Amino acid sequence: MMDRIRNAKLREKVMSPEQAALLVKPGMVIGTSGFTGVGYPKAFPLALQERAEKESERFGLTLITGASVGDELDGALARSGAIARRYPYQTNPAIRNSINKGDIAYVDMHLGHVPQWIKKGLFGKIDLAVIESAGIDERGGIIPTMAVGCSDALVQCAERVVVEINLSVPMEIEGLHDIYSCESAPYTKPIPILSPGDRIGCSAIACDPEKICAIIFCWLPDGNKELAEANTEQQAIADHLIEFIKKEVAAGHLPEPLPPIQSGVGGVANAVLSGLEKSEFRDLSLYTEVMQDSVIRLMNSGKVVMASATALTVSPSMRPEMFEQLEELKGKIVLRPEEISNSAEVISRLGVIAINTAMEADLSGNVNSTHVDGVRVMNGIGGSGDFARNAGLTIFTTSSTTKNGSISCIVPQVSHVDHTEHDVDVIITEQGLADLRGLTAFERAEKMIKNCAHPKFRAGLEAYLEKVKASACAKHGLPAAWMLDPEQ
Repeated sequence: MMDRIRNAKLREKVMSPEQAALLVKPGMVIGTSGFTGVGYPKAFPLALQERAEKESERFGLTLITGASVGDELDGALARSGAIARRYPYQTNPAIRNSINKGDIAYVDMHLGHVPQWIKKGLFGKIDLAVIESAGIDERGGIIPTMAVGCSDALVQCAERVVVEINLSVPMEIEGLHDIYSCESAPYTKPIPILSPGDRIGCSAIACDPEKICAIIFCWLPDGNKELAEANTEQQAIADHLIEFIKKEVAAGHLPEPLPPIQSGVGGVANAVLSGLEKSEFRDLSLYTEVMQDSVIRLMNSGKVVMASATALTVSPSMRPEMFEQLEELKGKIVLRPEEISNSAEVISRLGVIAINTAMEADLSGNVNSTHVDGVRVMNGIGGSGDFARNAGLTIFTTSSTTKNGSISCIVPQVSHVDHTEHDVDVIITEQGLADLRGLTAFERAEKMIKNCAHPKFRAGLEAYLEKVKASACAKHGLPAAWMLDPEQ
């Protein structure tokens, strides 16, 4: 185990997770590694949960992570009552229930903003950073595992650092990462990335060895689950999307090879990328937040030549295969801090094709991706806004219905707006596709109803639209026929 710590002096700071958990004091602000269920500390929070339950202590902690993390962190600390405040994104049922009950204060954020908030002190002083690592280099640099997230910003700004070395991740992962940190405004400089594979930083997170107050070991693998096969609806959405991209290329709206692709997580994202494997597109690249199993398969098939992200969220069954290919993948995959993976500057420069998931979309093209009925939070906006606002082409996908077909996902007005109509180019459901670019409000609505809504809800949506048209005519003293035939 000690060969994972190449700085001999730091070996003196090895201790048990239980000893490290004693470093936590009530009211602390704690930041951890982790992004979309990988690369998060596990032994430390489980030891802290045990301490909180044994001492009946409600620590009132503020927890900041890169994005969602596993049950060993969010779930354990939520169930033990240790968390009072949570930023910026979560997917765990236990913490979500606590948030919606009002037991935990939750603030949803664009992930691209989190590192700068840390650096500016907007979360307050970061008392402790807990970072999962594959090992520590000679200078004390922390070698990340499957995700970078905001770990570099946390290490830079935290008072003290706990390093959790995960022995389930091979040391061969060293060299997969590219750590580059931006200055805060107004001292920012251009980020020198002109293509997804450009390496501009270091392979480890720089850390003053004096900051490291504890090193612990962990054998627990990431807790992310197997990816389900795409269902009929998800496959139909993927088919519509790929056909649309083909037409965009044929029309000269997109170049070939395609600009880098950003795709969210989940079934639709995996179906889209799997569909690209079967398509005629070649020399594909990704500039995204998260890479899933389909990216590894696309690389093995020769379709994807380069992928940049902040997390490599592969399923348990794919993990051994990926670990065997690490040396080869270092020439094809770059894992960056989320400050870079989600940078508005880079996303805009590369003309990224952004593909993300909506919970519902309205007839104007506004998208809700976070709330049920406008009040109950699900996960959070994540990085979808970073990409939607800055991409060369912004696409949102959703099923046309939910709850076994009883509720339409195409609605007159969304109950909560995460992405406005001004940032949304295309909406796709299994029913079809609505290209909203250059359309008036009523043209958008008509296309959404005709192409995206489920047939059983179209009549109701059409009735709503006619009512709005009639109201608009009455307000301006125009005959109702004017809206139906503007040339009159």
